[in-house]
Amino acid sequence: MVRLQKFLAEAGLASRRVSEEIILAGRVEVNGATVSQLGVRVDPLHDRVKVDGQPIRLKRKLYVALNKPPKLVCSRKDELNRPTIYELLPKEWGHLHSVGRLDYSSEGLIFLTNDGELSLHLTHPRYGIRKKYLATIEGRLEEDMLREFTRGLWHEGEKLKAEKVRLVSASQSRSVVELELAEGKYREVRHCEEVAADSDWENQTGRTASRQMADIDRTGD
Repeated sequence: MVRLQKFLAEAGLASRRVSEEIILAGRVEVNGATVSQLGVRVDPLHDRVKVDGQPIRLKRKLYVALNKPPKLVCSRKDELNRPTIYELLPKEWGHLHSVGRLDYSSEGLIFLTNDGELSLHLTHPRYGIRKKYLATIEGRLEEDMLREFTRGLWHEGEKLKAEKVRLVSASQSRSVVELELAEGKYREVRHCEEVAADSDWENQTGRTASRQMADIDRTGD
């Protein structure tokens, strides 16, 4: 017997956290009875589970590593009708969900899976899985600015902080830095780039250059 939200996550419906929200919304039936509270356990082999009237069955778990090009979104559909990463995948993989996201202009490694448990472990801060990014910033970053990345930068009232930072290369026209993040807040690296590029540091001029990042594979600390 397994918890209902774990069953839904392992069936590839959504992450465990989102599955809990689906249960609380009263969208799940177990053996014909609506379930709207957490804590229910099911037998994957014998119980009949439906979400929004559709039967849910365990699926073979799939794991895909995709090198996302720029100018693609990670969602299945985009309100601006921009192309998505799902256009790169076979149709039979359309049910997979991305583990985290890279924004439209970013490029790099992203995982897709129907394994909700894995998604939770890779994305929730409590599991301590860090992600590395390369950020290109216009102008030359000096040591004092690099230290600010690990102390924390403020963007629209939110503190953005890298666990580690390393200057990969620098010239008078641009700098490339490697940022290691613990939380991976929405567009966190992008906002770090903007704050750094707009800061009035000595020898630091201009705004963010190409503003493209590469997510470097990091599955553990």
